Amino acid sequence: MTGTNVRETAAPSQRKALNPMLKFALELGPLALFFASYSLFNIYVATAVLMACVFVTLGVSYAMLKRIPVMPLVTAVIVAIFGSLTLIFHDETLIKIKPTALYLLFGAALFVGLWLKRPLLKILFDGALHVTEEGWRKLTWRWAFFFLALAVLNEVVWRTQSTDVWVKFKTFGFLPLTLLFALAQAPLIMRHETKDDQPGDAF
Repeated sequence: MTGTNVRETAAPSQRKALNPMLKFALELGPLALFFASYSLFNIYVATAVLMACVFVTLGVSYAMLKRIPVMPLVTAVIVAIFGSLTLIFHDETLIKIKPTALYLLFGAALFVGLWLKRPLLKILFDGALHVTEEGWRKLTWRWAFFFLALAVLNEVVWRTQSTDVWVKFKTFGFLPLTLLFALAQAPLIMRHETKDDQPGDAF
């Protein structure tokens, strides 16, 4: 097996991870530019800017890690699909349902992983956490339901509020909610934390 294959098949806990501040900047940057573009122009320009930004962040991730983490890759694909449809059909509804599709996809993937007894949440976190199998299972249930809740919330907001309100909520709502939820999982993570070389943290 070549060195490249070893790197590609290594467990997330053995892979190099992005600096947390850089990772946060890569997540916040596209949202900030989306909001700024919408404020200066319109939803269609903002959509095009968002599409460009997510692929730039993929390039930065690859340059830093020599690979592309799963969650940003899936996000970029969903943004590309719904963003392209939005621009082609000139229908802002399509970009509004993008978060719904993305969160449903993540939630469904986690539920399927639980059913198959596969630690898919490890892949999404890309080596950021080191917990026991019991810890991963509990976290997976929580994150799966959280993603479903975000999908429902997005549907409620875009269907009942104006585009202005939805854009503001997308920019200033989803990320803070996700960060707060992640911080709320700290006690569980601390209870089930393990070392990299323990069996509970390997596939």
